[in-house]
Amino acid sequence: MPEPTIEHFFKTRAEASTAAADFIGNTLKARLQTGAEASLVVSGGSSPIDCFNHLSEVDLDWSDVRILLSDERWVPAKDNNSNENLVRTQLLQNNASTAHLLPVYDDQIDIGLRCEAIDLALQELELPFAASLLGMGEDGHFASLFPDAENLASGLSLDNRQLCIPVITAASPYPRVSLTLTALSNSDNIVLLLFGNNKRDVYEAAKSAHCTYPLAALLSQNRAPIQVYWAP
Repeated sequence: MPEPTIEHFFKTRAEASTAAADFIGNTLKARLQTGAEASLVVSGGSSPIDCFNHLSEVDLDWSDVRILLSDERWVPAKDNNSNENLVRTQLLQNNASTAHLLPVYDDQIDIGLRCEAIDLALQELELPFAASLLGMGEDGHFASLFPDAENLASGLSLDNRQLCIPVITAASPYPRVSLTLTALSNSDNIVLLLFGNNKRDVYEAAKSAHCTYPLAALLSQNRAPIQVYWAP
């Protein structure tokens, strides 16, 4: 049976963001106390910004923390559309300034080869990830596993050994790189941070066994427990 999903519902987004950051911070501390390095997967978008800001002030040995992107647009790191840019400016500050971020975009090779290189880099980490902070879209996607992606089935299959894949979707003008469910489920904890009533409705629908949203595959996997943090 899948691990139970634990839901935390708040009145404000600030409360939800702080609680999610506190949970992630404690998870990282617990991993580091074992003497191992800790890896944290994070998403982009506007939803995690307050969480990033709070998390950046958590007192721990960030120099032993590896930050990985759940997904990225195929744009230079300094581009305003880059998740790396967001993470560097909102998370890798204050105490977290010494954490190590694995870049995604590389203008020297094509996106497919870069995905293969990231796959190899992930295999060299001390897995499982300590935590993965994810969001979701109103179309039910998480990371960049969009409903219309031709390789969605591969991205969601737990039998797929690929950890990183290129994604094309009509929802984005840019090609994307995404971690697969195989990779993301290799986490001690998954934190799903959601805001708004529309996303709450999508989340509730995705709990159904017959739902076709990509999120349904995440909620039904039995490898990693999920902590849901939601506010209107």
